[in-house]
Amino acid sequence: MNDITLTHQYPRVLSIAGSDSGGGAGIQADLKTFSALGCYGMTAVTALTAQNTLGVQAIHGVPAAFLKTQLQSVLDDIGVDAVKIGMLHSPDVVEVVAWAIDHYHLKHVVLDPVMVATSGDRLIAEETVSVLVRELFPKVSLITPNLDEASWLLGRPLNDVNSLQPATQALIDMGAKAVLLKGGHLPGNLLVDVLQVNGQAASHFESTRIHSRNVHGTGCSLSSAIAAQLALGHDLLSAVAAARVFIRQAIAQGAHIQTGHGHGPLNHGFAPVVMQVKPLR
Repeated sequence: MNDITLTHQYPRVLSIAGSDSGGGAGIQADLKTFSALGCYGMTAVTALTAQNTLGVQAIHGVPAAFLKTQLQSVLDDIGVDAVKIGMLHSPDVVEVVAWAIDHYHLKHVVLDPVMVATSGDRLIAEETVSVLVRELFPKVSLITPNLDEASWLLGRPLNDVNSLQPATQALIDMGAKAVLLKGGHLPGNLLVDVLQVNGQAASHFESTRIHSRNVHGTGCSLSSAIAAQLALGHDLLSAVAAARVFIRQAIAQGAHIQTGHGHGPLNHGFAPVVMQVKPLR
């Protein structure tokens, strides 16, 4: 076999999250998103769920020691350009992820603090929340809570658009470097998301609601799209803006598709792109 000179590599994105057996959220949605945006996706599975469009039937947590082995396998060999963190069900799992961020000096880390599924099923033990805030908020590049998750974290209801920016600042005060607070759970046709970076003015993203019941995995997909855009070299503001465009298109293209009998998934593959490459450093 002729020798081939290796000159390029793919943008590499790692999902540390739970598995959705129905394919709409979790690592399955993350991998679809990475591929759709031209990145090479990898996974470290934190939990297995028996799940479909109707809800979560069961959760089986992966032992923290095995999660650590998965992370070492990927990071010692392939490496990463960005990381998306999703479902972390227990304190010891959170601590392993915090160790990996420090040990491997991981950059461009997006944390989606997954607490409740679209169906309303709780996905995190209550005692895990304080560990998540203490160990991960100061270490990651961005957290992407929805209104329900932010309300839980802050211990107060968030009922209108005017509560969004104060809430992002409160999450910054809890230790986060940057917050994208998603306002999609508010009523009405106008959607507002607020991006707050510590020490900077907030950025507001406004869009019109796309009516669809196929929104399972929207939060997972948005955070993984942001991570992919960061891996492709975009700054945080540009990455968030581009990720929101991708998600809106994926919702619109999947709105009329029947998948299961409940909340179906987005259409991640509506416009696939060729895998990107970049010169080896």
